Amino acid sequence: MKRYANLSGISGVTAYAIGDASILVRFVNGDLYEYDASSPGARHVQNMQMLAQAGEGLATYISRFVRDNYARKLD
Repeated sequence: MKRYANLSGISGVTAYAIGDASILVRFVNGDLYEYDASSPGARHVQNMQMLAQAGEGLATYISRFVRDNYARKLD
């Protein structure tokens, strides 16, 4: 996993891993979630991948548009 840049300094995301059509996101509490084309959908995954690479806005995007719509919780 790559460390999330957290350019705002206040993100709830600590790390991420981008797959072909998915993204894994680790939050500050240690929880790890997978998001893919089935949940929350390809458009959201693409947006999340872009935000993860930019290092800003990922946690806000998840809380606004995705919430509990994840493919699975890991760990």
